[in-house]
Amino acid sequence: MKMLDIFCGAGGAAMGLHRAGHEVIGVDINSQPNYPFEFIQADALTFDLDGYDAYWASPPCQAYTWASSKARNRGKFYLDLIPKIREHLLETSKPFIIENVISAPIRKDLLLCGTMFGLNIIRHRHFEIEGLSIPQPLHPKHKPPIIIQTKNNTLAKRSQYCCVAGCGGDGCSFKYEDWKKAMNINWMTKKELIQAVPPAYAQYIGGFLK
Repeated sequence: MKMLDIFCGAGGAAMGLHRAGHEVIGVDINSQPNYPFEFIQADALTFDLDGYDAYWASPPCQAYTWASSKARNRGKFYLDLIPKIREHLLETSKPFIIENVISAPIRKDLLLCGTMFGLNIIRHRHFEIEGLSIPQPLHPKHKPPIIIQTKNNTLAKRSQYCCVAGCGGDGCSFKYEDWKKAMNINWMTKKELIQAVPPAYAQYIGGFLK
């Protein structure tokens, strides 16, 4: 299928859709020099959606994330683009997927986590899916934290999973190479990885698009 990857970022979802056998074209209002496929710099909310078989949309999540809650409480404003892009996509009458964080105001048709695909990352994402049905994979029980000795010779709990966020999460014990391995992404910068969807998520969903 010819798919439009909306709010494409550096192409985590795009790579998964490509691995599922689809042709992918990305659109984003910002330049994306590391996007691995054909890219068009444009405003996704006004971009012409004609000529595509299906759509993937990953609107900015800062309006809903826990990490940005302090900034929001201090009065910082983040755009909520989900209602507008949903309306835009419904007008196509074609299949689409909207991906976002757990607290985002989307229909919870599917939940995916890195542990479902053997990835060393807990990265829960919900998906609103229109025009097709995707079975919910089993969600493996997360491994408990381990006890480590800190530089100050004190004991602390540390997650066994890589945290791809901020400075590296959990005592900053995970490095850039760990991030790339955990996400199965080798072409992005650290800043791009923080915003990315693991390709395995989109590859799973893309396998049901025909």
